[in-house]
Amino acid sequence: MFKIDPHSNRINPLEVKRFSELGFTERKHLQEWLENYPQALAQEDGEELLIIQKEFDGFDDTRERLDLLAIDKDGNLVVIENKLDDSGRDVVWQALKYASYCANLKKQQVVEIFQRYLNQKAQNEGSTPADAESVLLEFLQADDLQSVQLNTLKSQRLILVAAHYRKEVTNTVLWLSQFGVNCQCFKVTPYQAGAELFLNVEQIIPPP
Repeated sequence: MFKIDPHSNRINPLEVKRFSELGFTERKHLQEWLENYPQALAQEDGEELLIIQKEFDGFDDTRERLDLLAIDKDGNLVVIENKLDDSGRDVVWQALKYASYCANLKKQQVVEIFQRYLNQKAQNEGSTPADAESVLLEFLQADDLQSVQLNTLKSQRLILVAAHYRKEVTNTVLWLSQFGVNCQCFKVTPYQAGAELFLNVEQIIPPP
């Protein structure tokens, strides 16, 4: 990747960096970036994502927490699991667990989960929380909740995010895709040019 200098009419290479080199962490940085701009992970034409929870730990009988939970325009829940420089070996297993927990959520439960997220966000910002049902209906372009298809059977999606993927992760994702499991892998690469920092987000599985 290169940076264009229109004044000198030259291109200058960007230096590939590691998140650890730059002092970035998963929760404080990468998660915040994607929470506030989820469209970085919606690279297909017309696709949009709406974040409805982060660090969610409201599952029964477990204290595990998923990184980000989103919804797409079709009303499918999207589990987003973030890693930094290395995917690790267990990221697919983690995402599958969270998807299995989410699979049983009813429509009203999804609305309540989203409302808790909006309440917390408003509290942090010192503002009035938005109404979760209204935001969802606007996003899904629906008139009422009853008519919405939300988190239907076998509709859950997985998105994995990391700078580097281990072979055991990519092989498992490709194998799961043969059974209809909707799982995407995004490669995130930080770049530096002087004092400027850049982030490239690229879908690698399935190939765009």
